Amino acid sequence: MSEAGFDREWRLAELLDAAALARLGPALAGLLGADLALLDAAGELLWGVPPGEMRRVPLTLELEPIGFLASANAAPERLLAARDLLLGVLRAEVRFKMASALHLEAVAEDFASLKREHARLLESEARYRKLSEELEARVQHQVAQLEERQQMLYQAEKLASVGQLAAGMAHEINNPLGFIGSNLSTFKTYLERFAALQKTLPPNSPAWRELDLDFILEDAADLLADSARGIERIARIVSDLKSFSNVDRATEEFADLNESLQHVASVTRSQLPAGVELTLALTPLPRLVCLPGHLNQLFFNIVRNAVQAIQDAGRSGEVRVSSGVVAGGIEIRVVDNGQGMSAEQCEHAFEPFYTTRQVGAGAGLGLSTARNIVLAHSGRIELSSTPGLGTTVTVFFPLVP
Repeated sequence: MSEAGFDREWRLAELLDAAALARLGPALAGLLGADLALLDAAGELLWGVPPGEMRRVPLTLELEPIGFLASANAAPERLLAARDLLLGVLRAEVRFKMASALHLEAVAEDFASLKREHARLLESEARYRKLSEELEARVQHQVAQLEERQQMLYQAEKLASVGQLAAGMAHEINNPLGFIGSNLSTFKTYLERFAALQKTLPPNSPAWRELDLDFILEDAADLLADSARGIERIARIVSDLKSFSNVDRATEEFADLNESLQHVASVTRSQLPAGVELTLALTPLPRLVCLPGHLNQLFFNIVRNAVQAIQDAGRSGEVRVSSGVVAGGIEIRVVDNGQGMSAEQCEHAFEPFYTTRQVGAGAGLGLSTARNIVLAHSGRIELSSTPGLGTTVTVFFPLVP
Protein backbone atom coordinates (compact mmCIF):
# COMPACT_ATOMS: atom_id res chain seq x y z
CA MET A 1 0.00 0.00 0.00
CA SER A 2 1.29 3.43 -0.83
CA GLU A 3 1.53 6.07 1.87
CA ALA A 4 -0.08 8.65 -0.37
CA GLY A 5 -3.13 6.49 -0.91
CA PHE A 6 -3.74 5.06 2.53
CA ASP A 7 -1.63 6.06 5.56
CA ARG A 8 -1.29 9.83 5.03
CA GLU A 9 -2.34 13.14 6.51
CA TRP A 10 -5.74 14.33 5.39
CA ARG A 11 -6.79 17.87 4.67
CA LEU A 12 -10.11 19.20 5.99
CA ALA A 13 -11.30 20.04 2.46
CA GLU A 14 -10.71 16.39 1.53
CA LEU A 15 -12.75 15.08 4.47
CA LEU A 16 -15.60 17.58 4.06
CA ASP A 17 -16.63 18.25 0.53
CA ALA A 18 -19.16 20.93 -0.44
CA ALA A 19 -22.14 18.62 0.11
CA ALA A 20 -20.90 17.62 3.58
CA LEU A 21 -20.22 21.25 4.52
CA ALA A 22 -23.70 22.24 3.32
CA ARG A 23 -25.16 19.50 5.52
CA LEU A 24 -22.98 19.83 8.68
CA GLY A 25 -22.48 23.58 8.78
CA PRO A 26 -26.08 24.61 9.38
CA ALA A 27 -26.53 21.73 11.86
CA LEU A 28 -23.52 22.83 13.95
CA ALA A 29 -24.61 26.47 13.81
CA GLY A 30 -28.04 25.44 15.00
CA LEU A 31 -26.56 23.49 17.93
CA LEU A 32 -24.37 26.45 18.91
CA GLY A 33 -27.14 28.96 18.46
CA ALA A 34 -24.55 31.41 17.15
CA ASP A 35 -22.47 32.25 14.10
CA LEU A 36 -19.98 29.67 12.88
CA ALA A 37 -17.10 29.33 10.45
CA LEU A 38 -15.08 26.31 9.31
CA LEU A 39 -11.49 27.12 8.37
CA ASP A 40 -8.74 24.93 6.94
CA ALA A 41 -5.25 24.60 8.45
CA ALA A 42 -4.13 27.77 6.65
CA GLY A 43 -7.11 29.75 7.98
CA GLU A 44 -8.97 29.84 4.68
CA LEU A 45 -12.76 29.86 5.01
CA LEU A 46 -14.49 26.66 3.96
CA TRP A 47 -17.99 27.38 5.25
CA GLY A 48 -19.83 29.99 7.36
CA VAL A 49 -19.29 33.66 8.13
CA PRO A 50 -16.00 35.29 7.14
CA PRO A 51 -13.38 35.02 9.88
CA GLY A 52 -12.81 38.14 11.94
CA GLU A 53 -12.63 38.55 15.68
CA MET A 54 -13.72 35.00 16.39
CA ARG A 55 -12.74 32.31 18.84
CA ARG A 56 -11.05 29.39 17.22
CA VAL A 57 -10.73 25.82 18.40
CA PRO A 58 -8.42 23.47 16.44
CA LEU A 59 -9.64 20.34 14.74
CA THR A 60 -6.75 18.00 15.54
CA LEU A 61 -6.29 14.59 13.93
CA GLU A 62 -3.06 12.61 14.34
CA LEU A 63 -1.48 15.36 16.53
CA GLU A 64 -1.68 18.06 13.86
CA PRO A 65 -4.63 20.48 13.37
CA ILE A 66 -6.22 20.15 9.97
CA GLY A 67 -8.59 23.09 10.46
CA PHE A 68 -10.46 25.30 12.87
CA LEU A 69 -13.99 25.72 14.14
CA ALA A 70 -14.57 29.41 14.83
CA SER A 71 -17.38 31.52 16.26
CA ALA A 72 -17.64 35.07 17.54
CA ASN A 73 -20.56 34.69 19.89
CA ALA A 74 -20.87 31.01 20.74
CA ALA A 75 -20.42 29.87 24.33
CA PRO A 76 -16.93 28.30 24.78
CA GLU A 77 -18.25 25.01 26.15
CA ARG A 78 -20.73 24.71 23.28
CA LEU A 79 -17.98 25.50 20.78
CA LEU A 80 -15.77 22.75 22.28
CA ALA A 81 -18.71 20.33 22.26
CA ALA A 82 -19.37 21.16 18.59
CA ARG A 83 -15.62 20.66 17.89
CA ASP A 84 -15.71 17.21 19.55
CA LEU A 85 -18.79 16.29 17.60
CA LEU A 86 -17.18 17.42 14.34
CA LEU A 87 -13.96 15.53 15.19
CA GLY A 88 -16.02 12.36 15.62
CA VAL A 89 -17.49 12.92 12.18
CA LEU A 90 -14.03 13.63 10.76
CA ARG A 91 -12.47 10.49 12.30
CA ALA A 92 -15.33 8.40 10.89
CA GLU A 93 -14.73 10.04 7.51
CA VAL A 94 -10.98 9.34 7.81
CA ARG A 95 -11.68 5.68 8.61
CA PHE A 96 -14.10 5.49 5.70
CA LYS A 97 -11.63 7.08 3.29
CA MET A 98 -8.78 4.91 4.60
CA ALA A 99 -10.91 1.81 4.13
CA SER A 100 -11.95 3.01 0.69
CA ALA A 101 -8.33 3.78 -0.26
CA LEU A 102 -7.25 0.42 1.11
CA HIS A 103 -9.93 -1.30 -0.93
CA LEU A 104 -8.98 0.63 -4.06
CA GLU A 105 -5.31 -0.13 -3.57
CA ALA A 106 -6.12 -3.80 -3.03
CA VAL A 107 -8.25 -3.83 -6.15
CA ALA A 108 -5.52 -1.98 -8.05
CA GLU A 109 -2.94 -4.46 -6.78
CA ASP A 110 -5.16 -7.37 -7.79
CA PHE A 111 -5.68 -5.78 -11.21
CA ALA A 112 -1.96 -5.23 -11.61
CA SER A 113 -1.35 -8.82 -10.53
CA LEU A 114 -3.92 -10.00 -13.07
CA LYS A 115 -2.26 -7.88 -15.77
CA ARG A 116 1.13 -9.37 -14.89
CA GLU A 117 -0.39 -12.86 -14.97
CA HIS A 118 -2.08 -12.06 -18.28
CA ALA A 119 1.23 -10.84 -19.72
CA ARG A 120 2.96 -13.95 -18.42
CA LEU A 121 0.28 -16.14 -20.00
CA LEU A 122 0.59 -14.25 -23.29
CA GLU A 123 4.36 -14.72 -23.19
CA SER A 124 3.91 -18.39 -22.36
CA GLU A 125 1.35 -18.77 -25.14
CA ALA A 126 3.71 -17.12 -27.63
CA ARG A 127 6.53 -19.39 -26.48
CA TYR A 128 4.38 -22.51 -26.80
CA ARG A 129 3.09 -21.33 -30.19
CA LYS A 130 6.66 -20.89 -31.38
CA LEU A 131 7.60 -24.31 -30.02
CA SER A 132 4.54 -25.78 -31.73
CA GLU A 133 5.51 -24.20 -35.04
CA GLU A 134 9.09 -25.44 -34.67
CA LEU A 135 7.84 -28.92 -33.78
CA GLU A 136 5.47 -28.93 -36.75
CA ALA A 137 8.30 -27.81 -39.05
CA ARG A 138 10.53 -30.58 -37.67
CA VAL A 139 7.79 -33.14 -38.16
CA GLN A 140 7.23 -32.01 -41.74
CA HIS A 141 10.97 -32.11 -42.36
CA GLN A 142 11.21 -35.61 -40.89
CA VAL A 143 8.19 -36.76 -42.89
CA ALA A 144 9.73 -35.33 -46.06
CA GLN A 145 13.00 -37.10 -45.30
CA LEU A 146 11.18 -40.38 -44.65
CA GLU A 147 9.24 -40.04 -47.90
CA GLU A 148 12.44 -39.26 -49.78
CA ARG A 149 14.27 -42.21 -48.20
CA GLN A 150 11.29 -44.44 -48.96
CA GLN A 151 11.30 -43.30 -52.55
CA MET A 152 15.06 -43.85 -52.82
CA LEU A 153 14.67 -47.35 -51.40
CA TYR A 154 11.89 -48.01 -53.88
CA GLN A 155 14.01 -46.71 -56.72
CA ALA A 156 17.02 -48.70 -55.55
CA GLU A 157 14.95 -51.87 -55.46
CA LYS A 158 13.51 -51.05 -58.86
CA LEU A 159 16.95 -50.38 -60.33
CA ALA A 160 18.30 -53.57 -58.79
CA SER A 161 15.41 -55.56 -60.25
CA VAL A 162 15.95 -54.00 -63.66
CA GLY A 163 19.66 -54.71 -63.41
CA GLN A 164 19.16 -58.33 -62.42
CA LEU A 165 16.65 -58.80 -65.23
CA ALA A 166 18.95 -57.19 -67.78
CA ALA A 167 21.94 -59.19 -66.56
CA GLY A 168 19.94 -62.41 -66.77
CA MET A 169 18.74 -61.61 -70.27
CA ALA A 170 22.27 -60.73 -71.39
CA HIS A 171 23.56 -64.01 -70.00
CA GLU A 172 20.80 -66.03 -71.68
CA ILE A 173 21.40 -64.30 -75.03
CA ASN A 174 25.17 -64.76 -74.83
CA ASN A 175 24.97 -68.56 -74.77
CA PRO A 176 23.04 -69.08 -78.04
CA LEU A 177 24.98 -66.19 -79.53
CA GLY A 178 28.19 -68.10 -78.89
CA PHE A 179 27.19 -71.34 -80.51
CA ILE A 180 25.50 -69.54 -83.45
CA GLY A 181 28.76 -67.71 -84.13
CA SER A 182 30.70 -70.93 -83.81
CA ASN A 183 28.32 -72.73 -86.17
CA LEU A 184 28.50 -69.96 -88.73
CA SER A 185 32.30 -70.10 -88.60
CA THR A 186 32.19 -73.86 -89.14
CA PHE A 187 29.67 -73.47 -91.92
CA LYS A 188 31.96 -70.95 -93.58
CA THR A 189 34.73 -73.59 -93.49
CA TYR A 190 32.34 -76.11 -95.03
CA LEU A 191 31.51 -73.68 -97.83
CA GLU A 192 35.18 -73.10 -98.50
CA ARG A 193 35.71 -76.87 -98.78
CA PHE A 194 32.63 -77.11 -101.00
CA ALA A 195 34.02 -74.35 -103.22
CA ALA A 196 37.31 -76.32 -103.42
CA LEU A 197 35.31 -79.21 -104.90
CA GLN A 198 34.83 -77.21 -108.08
CA LYS A 199 38.54 -77.44 -108.81
CA THR A 200 38.33 -81.26 -108.82
CA LEU A 201 35.47 -81.39 -111.32
CA PRO A 202 35.77 -81.13 -115.09
CA PRO A 203 35.41 -77.61 -116.44
CA ASN A 204 31.80 -76.59 -117.07
CA SER A 205 30.47 -79.65 -115.28
CA PRO A 206 26.81 -80.14 -116.27
CA ALA A 207 25.85 -81.11 -112.73
CA TRP A 208 27.52 -77.97 -111.35
CA ARG A 209 25.74 -75.73 -113.84
CA GLU A 210 22.40 -77.53 -113.39
CA LEU A 211 22.44 -76.95 -109.64
CA ASP A 212 23.68 -73.35 -110.13
CA LEU A 213 26.31 -73.94 -107.45
CA ASP A 214 28.30 -70.81 -108.37
CA PHE A 215 25.33 -68.64 -107.37
CA ILE A 216 24.74 -70.74 -104.26
CA LEU A 217 28.37 -70.34 -103.14
CA GLU A 218 28.32 -66.57 -103.81
CA ASP A 219 24.94 -66.03 -102.13
CA ALA A 220 25.90 -68.24 -99.19
CA ALA A 221 29.00 -66.07 -98.63
CA ASP A 222 26.78 -62.96 -98.63
CA LEU A 223 24.33 -64.62 -96.22
CA LEU A 224 27.18 -65.59 -93.91
CA ALA A 225 28.53 -62.03 -93.99
CA ASP A 226 25.04 -60.62 -93.19
CA SER A 227 24.65 -63.15 -90.37
CA ALA A 228 28.08 -62.20 -88.98
CA ARG A 229 27.11 -58.52 -88.97
CA GLY A 230 23.82 -59.43 -87.27
CA ILE A 231 25.69 -61.37 -84.60
CA GLU A 232 28.06 -58.46 -84.05
CA ARG A 233 25.06 -56.17 -83.67
CA ILE A 234 23.43 -58.51 -81.18
CA ALA A 235 26.72 -58.77 -79.29
CA ARG A 236 26.95 -54.98 -79.09
CA ILE A 237 23.37 -54.74 -77.81
CA VAL A 238 24.12 -57.41 -75.24
CA SER A 239 27.22 -55.50 -74.20
CA ASP A 240 25.18 -52.31 -73.79
CA LEU A 241 22.54 -54.24 -71.91
CA LYS A 242 25.20 -55.65 -69.56
CA SER A 243 26.61 -52.20 -69.01
CA PHE A 244 23.12 -50.86 -68.35
CA SER A 245 22.50 -53.69 -65.89
CA ASN A 246 25.25 -52.43 -63.59
CA VAL A 247 22.61 -50.51 -61.59
CA ASP A 248 22.73 -53.20 -58.90
CA ARG A 249 26.43 -52.63 -58.25
CA ALA A 250 26.80 -50.54 -55.11
CA THR A 251 30.54 -49.88 -55.33
CA GLU A 252 31.88 -46.76 -56.93
CA GLU A 253 34.41 -46.84 -59.71
CA PHE A 254 36.09 -44.55 -62.21
CA ALA A 255 33.92 -44.24 -65.30
CA ASP A 256 33.81 -42.29 -68.54
CA LEU A 257 30.43 -40.58 -68.76
CA ASN A 258 30.70 -40.49 -72.55
CA GLU A 259 30.61 -44.30 -72.52
CA SER A 260 27.46 -44.19 -70.39
CA LEU A 261 25.87 -41.73 -72.82
CA GLN A 262 26.78 -43.95 -75.75
CA HIS A 263 25.27 -47.01 -74.02
CA VAL A 264 22.08 -45.06 -73.31
CA ALA A 265 21.94 -43.80 -76.90
CA SER A 266 22.40 -47.35 -78.22
CA VAL A 267 19.57 -48.65 -76.03
CA THR A 268 17.32 -45.67 -76.81
CA ARG A 269 17.85 -45.69 -80.59
CA SER A 270 16.25 -49.13 -80.82
CA GLN A 271 13.07 -47.59 -79.33
CA LEU A 272 13.00 -44.24 -81.13
CA PRO A 273 9.63 -43.46 -82.73
CA ALA A 274 9.44 -42.33 -86.33
CA GLY A 275 10.47 -38.73 -86.88
CA VAL A 276 12.64 -38.48 -83.77
CA GLU A 277 16.43 -38.30 -84.06
CA LEU A 278 19.02 -38.70 -81.37
CA THR A 279 22.41 -37.06 -81.88
CA LEU A 280 25.50 -37.05 -79.68
CA ALA A 281 28.06 -34.26 -79.44
CA LEU A 282 30.56 -35.66 -76.95
CA THR A 283 33.91 -34.20 -76.04
CA PRO A 284 36.62 -36.09 -74.13
CA LEU A 285 35.93 -36.12 -70.39
CA PRO A 286 38.03 -36.95 -67.34
CA ARG A 287 36.96 -40.13 -65.60
CA LEU A 288 34.55 -39.61 -62.74
CA VAL A 289 34.21 -41.61 -59.51
CA CYS A 290 30.57 -42.67 -59.61
CA LEU A 291 28.04 -45.48 -59.75
CA PRO A 292 27.96 -46.08 -63.52
CA GLY A 293 24.77 -48.13 -63.49
CA HIS A 294 22.88 -45.40 -61.64
CA LEU A 295 24.18 -42.76 -64.05
CA ASN A 296 23.02 -44.92 -66.95
CA GLN A 297 19.56 -44.91 -65.40
CA LEU A 298 19.80 -41.13 -64.88
CA PHE A 299 20.71 -40.40 -68.51
CA PHE A 300 18.16 -42.91 -69.78
CA ASN A 301 15.35 -41.20 -67.83
CA ILE A 302 16.28 -37.75 -69.15
CA VAL A 303 16.65 -38.88 -72.77
CA ARG A 304 13.42 -40.87 -72.61
CA ASN A 305 11.57 -37.79 -71.28
CA ALA A 306 13.00 -35.73 -74.15
CA VAL A 307 11.82 -38.28 -76.71
CA GLN A 308 8.36 -38.37 -75.14
CA ALA A 309 8.20 -34.54 -75.18
CA ILE A 310 8.72 -34.60 -78.96
CA GLN A 311 6.10 -37.33 -79.33
CA ASP A 312 3.63 -35.28 -77.27
CA ALA A 313 4.24 -32.28 -79.54
CA GLY A 314 2.99 -34.40 -82.46
CA ARG A 315 5.81 -33.48 -84.84
CA SER A 316 9.28 -34.63 -85.80
CA GLY A 317 12.14 -33.43 -83.68
CA GLU A 318 15.61 -33.97 -82.37
CA VAL A 319 17.20 -34.83 -79.04
CA ARG A 320 20.76 -33.52 -78.76
CA VAL A 321 23.02 -34.88 -76.04
CA SER A 322 26.30 -33.08 -75.42
CA SER A 323 29.06 -33.34 -72.86
CA GLY A 324 31.88 -31.06 -71.86
CA VAL A 325 34.24 -29.95 -69.14
CA VAL A 326 33.29 -26.74 -67.35
CA ALA A 327 34.70 -24.92 -64.36
CA GLY A 328 34.96 -27.41 -61.49
CA GLY A 329 33.30 -30.36 -63.15
CA ILE A 330 31.54 -32.10 -65.99
CA GLU A 331 28.39 -30.84 -67.66
CA ILE A 332 25.90 -32.99 -69.58
CA ARG A 333 23.15 -31.27 -71.57
CA VAL A 334 20.07 -32.91 -73.09
CA VAL A 335 18.15 -30.59 -75.41
CA ASP A 336 14.89 -31.38 -77.17
CA ASN A 337 12.54 -29.34 -79.34
CA GLY A 338 9.40 -30.95 -77.97
CA GLN A 339 6.32 -29.38 -76.48
CA GLY A 340 8.15 -27.75 -73.55
CA MET A 341 6.75 -26.92 -70.12
CA SER A 342 5.26 -23.90 -68.38
CA ALA A 343 6.95 -22.22 -65.41
CA GLU A 344 4.51 -23.92 -63.02
CA GLN A 345 5.23 -27.34 -64.54
CA CYS A 346 8.98 -26.75 -64.26
CA GLU A 347 8.54 -25.86 -60.58
CA HIS A 348 6.95 -29.25 -59.84
CA ALA A 349 8.89 -31.32 -62.38
CA PHE A 350 11.24 -32.89 -59.80
CA GLU A 351 8.48 -33.77 -57.31
CA PRO A 352 7.81 -37.52 -56.96
CA PHE A 353 4.81 -38.79 -58.92
CA TYR A 354 4.27 -35.43 -60.66
CA THR A 355 3.42 -35.87 -64.32
CA THR A 356 1.65 -33.85 -67.00
CA ARG A 357 0.77 -36.97 -68.92
CA GLN A 358 -2.56 -38.73 -68.74
CA VAL A 359 -3.33 -41.14 -65.93
CA GLY A 360 -1.52 -44.40 -66.58
CA ALA A 361 0.78 -42.86 -69.22
CA GLY A 362 3.53 -41.88 -66.82
CA ALA A 363 4.54 -42.63 -63.22
CA GLY A 364 6.09 -39.20 -62.65
CA LEU A 365 9.31 -40.68 -61.24
CA GLY A 366 11.74 -40.07 -64.12
CA LEU A 367 13.04 -36.63 -63.17
CA SER A 368 12.57 -37.31 -59.46
CA THR A 369 14.78 -40.39 -59.74
CA ALA A 370 17.27 -38.42 -61.83
CA ARG A 371 17.48 -35.68 -59.22
CA ASN A 372 18.11 -38.17 -56.40
CA ILE A 373 20.88 -39.85 -58.39
CA VAL A 374 22.49 -36.48 -59.14
CA LEU A 375 22.29 -35.41 -55.50
CA ALA A 376 23.81 -38.75 -54.43
CA HIS A 377 26.82 -37.81 -56.61
CA SER A 378 27.01 -34.29 -55.05
CA GLY A 379 25.93 -32.79 -58.37
CA ARG A 380 23.10 -30.57 -59.45
CA ILE A 381 20.42 -30.72 -62.12
CA GLU A 382 18.73 -27.73 -63.74
CA LEU A 383 15.74 -27.45 -66.00
CA SER A 384 14.84 -24.69 -68.45
CA SER A 385 11.90 -24.91 -70.79
CA THR A 386 9.73 -22.82 -73.09
CA PRO A 387 6.22 -23.98 -73.96
CA GLY A 388 6.07 -25.01 -77.60
CA LEU A 389 9.83 -24.72 -78.15
CA GLY A 390 11.44 -27.43 -76.04
CA THR A 391 13.35 -28.23 -72.89
CA THR A 392 16.99 -28.27 -71.81
CA VAL A 393 18.15 -30.41 -68.90
CA THR A 394 21.62 -29.63 -67.59
CA VAL A 395 23.42 -31.99 -65.21
CA PHE A 396 26.63 -31.01 -63.45
CA PHE A 397 29.00 -33.36 -61.61
CA PRO A 398 31.86 -31.89 -59.58
CA LEU A 399 35.37 -33.23 -60.08
CA VAL A 400 37.41 -34.03 -57.00
CA PRO A 401 40.46 -31.73 -57.08
